[in-house]
Amino acid sequence: MGSIGRAVGRMSGLVIEEMPSPNHGERTDGPTDVLLLHYTGMPDDEQALSWLCDPKSQVSSHYFVHQDGRVLSLVPEERRAWHAGASRWGTAADVNSRAIGIEIANGGHPGGLPDFPGVQIDAVVALCRDVLARHAIPPNRVLAHSDVSPGRKLDPGERFPWARLARDGVGHFVEPVAIVDGRFFQRGDTGPPIEALQAMLALYGYGIEVSGEFDQRTEDVVAAFQRHFRQKQVDGVADRSTIETLKALLEALP
Repeated sequence: MGSIGRAVGRMSGLVIEEMPSPNHGERTDGPTDVLLLHYTGMPDDEQALSWLCDPKSQVSSHYFVHQDGRVLSLVPEERRAWHAGASRWGTAADVNSRAIGIEIANGGHPGGLPDFPGVQIDAVVALCRDVLARHAIPPNRVLAHSDVSPGRKLDPGERFPWARLARDGVGHFVEPVAIVDGRFFQRGDTGPPIEALQAMLALYGYGIEVSGEFDQRTEDVVAAFQRHFRQKQVDGVADRSTIETLKALLEALP
């Protein structure tokens, strides 16, 4: 599949090839205030790109980043691309209408979590900075697909270099608190400490109800948080490292 045009990132000078996807519609809910990152989860760049441009797939994204760093524009930013699916962040229940979506070619969990090539991450950083220069997207709304769809989605995964992006001005991140032995909370626990944990996760933006019960949804949300912010151990257990890292993020909110 060949590209049919060329564009230039308006703020970065990034070269972006155009590969229009038919899969998009009207934005219907609120401002464009989320930047959502995905991995393709497919073994081949071209196979993933073909799927995103196939009208039968009913999926798309605004941008696609090849493993070699080439960047494609699939859907105009003013249109609603179809990449988030059933999702929620804060008060936004239709994340697709609020988000710019970037698909990053990577085999993901189905492919054994391969590393993201440096040249690809360089391109992702440049593309994100280009998008952020045009839209009022706060750092804490540069998100993983797994953040807005906990349990249902795992991408871009626990090997995605969020710390590197933050150093380059993309996203919200703090150094994770070290993992040590101590008290932890897990599925089946109940009571005020669980209410406090759920309230902190909801305050950050995760779609979780404050029930006081550490249920499956809470485990999924904790694992999604770890996959983004405490990547060394992703198990859905709220240990001291997880809770203290969450507190530090809340304190560092812009």
